[in-house]
Amino acid sequence: MKSNSTLKPGSTIGIIGGGQLGRMLAIAARQMGYKTVVLDPDVNCPAGQVVDKQIVEPYGSRNASLELARLSDVITYEFENVDADSVAYASEIVNVYPSPDVLRTTQHRLREKNVLLKAGISVAQFREVRSIQELYAAGKDLSYPMVLKTATEGYDGKGQLIISNAEEIGQSYESLSSRGTDLIVEKFIPFKMEISAICARTSDGQTTTFPPSENIHRNHILDMSIVPPRLPKSLTDKARLLAENVAVKLDVVGLIAVEMFVTEEDELLVNELAPRPHNSGHYSMGGCDISQFEQLARVMVGLPISNPTLLCPTVMVNLLGEIWEDTDGEPDWAGALSFPGVNLHLYGKAEPRTGRKMGHINVVADTIEDAIYIANESRARAWRRSTP
Repeated sequence: MKSNSTLKPGSTIGIIGGGQLGRMLAIAARQMGYKTVVLDPDVNCPAGQVVDKQIVEPYGSRNASLELARLSDVITYEFENVDADSVAYASEIVNVYPSPDVLRTTQHRLREKNVLLKAGISVAQFREVRSIQELYAAGKDLSYPMVLKTATEGYDGKGQLIISNAEEIGQSYESLSSRGTDLIVEKFIPFKMEISAICARTSDGQTTTFPPSENIHRNHILDMSIVPPRLPKSLTDKARLLAENVAVKLDVVGLIAVEMFVTEEDELLVNELAPRPHNSGHYSMGGCDISQFEQLARVMVGLPISNPTLLCPTVMVNLLGEIWEDTDGEPDWAGALSFPGVNLHLYGKAEPRTGRKMGHINVVADTIEDAIYIANESRARAWRRSTP
């Protein structure tokens, strides 16, 4: 029988998805005395190396979901591209946070945008695209450039194309419509900065938000997060309130990362939501008095959540597979760690690939400028390259 009572240490948190987010959540839970079990089809997944038990089955398996529920006292998921029906099966037995309804909303861009609009939250102008004729009409309505996206299974720039003029519509539509999923087209926003804020919300409605991060992408993949962002405090305060508003309007229990554009007019437009820990929140591991993973673990087991405080300027840089490829599998970690304030986090992935997130480096320093410099130098040293 499901209940919302506090779970004592020794209880088990179930995690759907065994990537690095599940791994770091499991480590945080273990530090607090909780057990973890993960459902992931990959026997060598990062989380599987640190959890108490792994169920090696497809995400869409109802039997696997029921087994996870049987073994767990509460369940969460570490990414959106899991089977929502399977998550719903599990939720009939134990509490799943965030709820299957939140998952269904955030794993489909059209549903997500419409829910945000209904809640009075600003987003870029968008249109559903059900035919090439509708895409041509959108070009006249939204003007160029615009961004065509698949409504599902898009991350790190996958499943999206920028359309600069009407001549590019045919090829762009053919490329993405062949994937057999719904399509959405959005007005291109010439933003001056991308930021994100991660809000935690408990089952009784308590909310707290991590300091927003300034996010710099390279090849559509997050490259660096800078905290605090190089923005007026009034704007970062507004971003935190916006993230809390999203969490409340969607009735999130757990974490939700709210990615936003900062326009030239200092308007905040919500770009995407992620109901889970987020790459841009990794800075909290050392940069704040509580990490996003401990915060989520607290929500899951019904313990009070903390109001996150930034301890000092912090920068996170991602470590992608090309570092391993360029160094014959032997990055110079001793060189990377020779700088002050550097912490290394590796995810235990055996196979490096270009663009694959293999780990990250966090740097704490007295100033943002120092943290950025050290982060770049540390990663370059691991890569045995000159600073980019």
